[in-house]
Amino acid sequence: MKIVSRKNQLLETKYSQLSTRFNSDSGILWTLLDQESVPCVTPELLRDLQHHHKEIEHSGGSLLVDGNRHDIRYAVMASLTPGVFNLGGQLALFRQLIRNKDGAALLQYATKCIDTFIPRYHHFNLPLATITLVQGDALGGGLEAALTSDIIIAERQSQMGFPEILFNLFPGMGAYSVVARKIGARLAEKMILSGKMYSAEELHAMGLVDIVAEQGEGENAVYEYVRKQEHRSNGFLAVQKVRNRFNPVTYQELIDITTVWVETALKLSERDLKVMDRFVRAQEKLFVQQSEMRNQNIA
Repeated sequence: MKIVSRKNQLLETKYSQLSTRFNSDSGILWTLLDQESVPCVTPELLRDLQHHHKEIEHSGGSLLVDGNRHDIRYAVMASLTPGVFNLGGQLALFRQLIRNKDGAALLQYATKCIDTFIPRYHHFNLPLATITLVQGDALGGGLEAALTSDIIIAERQSQMGFPEILFNLFPGMGAYSVVARKIGARLAEKMILSGKMYSAEELHAMGLVDIVAEQGEGENAVYEYVRKQEHRSNGFLAVQKVRNRFNPVTYQELIDITTVWVETALKLSERDLKVMDRFVRAQEKLFVQQSEMRNQNIA
């Protein structure tokens, strides 16, 4: 198995929030969320992802490795943070902007999220499949990011959900649009309005997760899926095109919904914000725990 890291036309860019690598044998481009701070959707992460996504689009769908061109057949997104894919929106920032009644800044953040992930919804305008590997918690905006892929592979211990309703808000950057298309509007609303955390197995039974892997076996599950797709990838990409034509996720739809999200956020009461405060503290506590785990692994 030949792994090429960084030094080629697409992967030479150094990011502060991402790591990247390319497997030329299977055509898998790995985009790995790699945050040393709270693993949530920060402006810095959005900046790196947006730049990386533009590089994928501009690659033309292939990379030059050792003098030979190799097609990018799969774009896989995963996380290097132990036990966490992504905890969602940067709640500390939300809390500050809402208390300041700064709707313009909230809309700017939300629009940046949409601008960052709309290329992934559209497969970077390239003939490739997108996969998300979830190996831990994926909450709110983190789950929205995960759901931008064609295929979701989740390790069994993973927990996923939309907790925003617990502080009187909703996930406004793609959750309803994607979940309703995948499993229906009724189940989408049930997920969003319950605030429940779901296991990988529960979401697999609902049709939102495609493959459940054992803990620690997620990456192997990605390679196994790609191996099985070897003789039917042409048909898969054709169905992908049909699905996108039949029921596309449009930029305007996402912008319209996120405008509702901003309007709703600005109506939150001080009581709602105090509940959000508890989620902020939980994010920060988890960050401390993950930092200790990282240090132990380094030692």
